[in-house]
Amino acid sequence: MKLDDAIKKRILELAENQGISLTALCLNSNLTPSTIFGFMYGDSKCPKVITIKKICAGAGITLQEFFSPKYFNDNTEVFE
Repeated sequence: MKLDDAIKKRILELAENQGISLTALCLNSNLTPSTIFGFMYGDSKCPKVITIKKICAGAGITLQEFFSPKYFNDNTEVFE
């Protein structure tokens, strides 16, 4: 799994776990919807750490919690 795919998966999980749309997650994170949608649909590259930190704040989690799923830490996964 590529790193950007893992981040996309995690963002979708956060929205789903909270029962909100990606747009609502953006607004909770003080980001424009185009910021996340651009990344999610391939218009932009992997988001900067500050963007991920804002998503974490909007979801009420820490950066550590964001990157806690096994697919970020599994040594068998290949990040490009």
